[in-house]
Amino acid sequence: MLVKEAAVSRCPFRPPTTDLVDPVLYSSGAAPAVWRDMSTLDRLHWQQVDADRGFWSVVTYAEADQVLRDTDTFTSERGTLIDLLGTDDPAGGQQLAVTDPPLHTRRQARLKRALTNKAVDQQRETIRSLVLELLEPLGEGGVFDFGRAMMAMPMWVTGTMMGLPRSDWEWLTRITTMCIAADDPEYQDPDGKDATLKKAHLELFCYFQDVVGHRRDHLGDDLLSVLMSTRFEGRTMSPGEVISNCYSLLLGANVTTPHAPTFVMAELPGSGVLEDWARHPELNKSAYEEALRWASPVNHVMRYATSDTVLRGTPVAAGEAVVVWLGGANRDERVFADAHTFDIRRRPNKHLAFGIGPHYCVGHSVARVTLGILFEELLGRYENFALAARPERLISTFASGYKHVPVTARRRSNPAS
Repeated sequence: MLVKEAAVSRCPFRPPTTDLVDPVLYSSGAAPAVWRDMSTLDRLHWQQVDADRGFWSVVTYAEADQVLRDTDTFTSERGTLIDLLGTDDPAGGQQLAVTDPPLHTRRQARLKRALTNKAVDQQRETIRSLVLELLEPLGEGGVFDFGRAMMAMPMWVTGTMMGLPRSDWEWLTRITTMCIAADDPEYQDPDGKDATLKKAHLELFCYFQDVVGHRRDHLGDDLLSVLMSTRFEGRTMSPGEVISNCYSLLLGANVTTPHAPTFVMAELPGSGVLEDWARHPELNKSAYEEALRWASPVNHVMRYATSDTVLRGTPVAAGEAVVVWLGGANRDERVFADAHTFDIRRRPNKHLAFGIGPHYCVGHSVARVTLGILFEELLGRYENFALAARPERLISTFASGYKHVPVTARRRSNPAS
């Protein structure tokens, strides 16, 4: 069973009026149509944001691959989010996401060592028990907010792996969501977007500063202790490096892990896809990879050209910003056959949901194990999924997903083991 993306035919692309900085473009579901039309252009599209700021947009796979791999020509150290366009990121060269190789490679290696496939696989049954606990209310007969549960899931998993107190998980979920969706009224501080971001970043860094200080004298076998004690190139990480890695890991998990499932449950009930998926558990991996492509939870990443270059026939001057729209690249029909169709049998599926190149998401193994277990248990234990009310999307230019997905379901009489 296949599902076509309905949005692609209802939003014509008008370069003078389409505001790619407007978060409502993404929360309305209109963006795929805009990206599709932009992909037919033989040049990049320039958006002038104000008198002093603007950016080039990349929506095609080949150019996205080029920008994200070529760290010599396209730097991340000046900032990676449109919210910071024209203002150098103060964390540049310090936080993992805004550090270029070779320093990025050395810092990332320490985190990758702690998150090897083998290390994550050892957490499989712990992750399964957390997923089952989150899904348990789904079978009680009432309306279950699947979106809210999925927004909590990354913190449940990562918080357990990092040894963070369960009493902090709900607060951490909210504060990390404030970092990625400061435009959303549900998460925005009364003083506005800028105040929201400032408050969230400050509180998150202060929290981890306290945790790292305490954990230094109480090391265990959790991920945070491993980060603090693992020696690489003859030394352990500094407290600042540990805090930066914790920040990057939590934000990355909070963007990528919940929104592939929320897209599935918001858009596929009644289509026959979930029933097909449940009948063919051997397709679970290709199906959740397709969910990642379809959702493209990280909406965009930004880079700055370090020298004059040419991209898709377009001269890009040194210092100009280039924004890669991952959802557009993941629907490039030159790479993905019938790209606007959800296909659980899609192979190959070289999507860019986790990025590509040196900044490929370091937590991808945790996300994939979690998603694999989630869909195994969700489709193996429950059936008759139906939307109970209209889903609500997160309002953000950065994170693409649903925050509320009210559903009903029924426990299977013979659940899959």
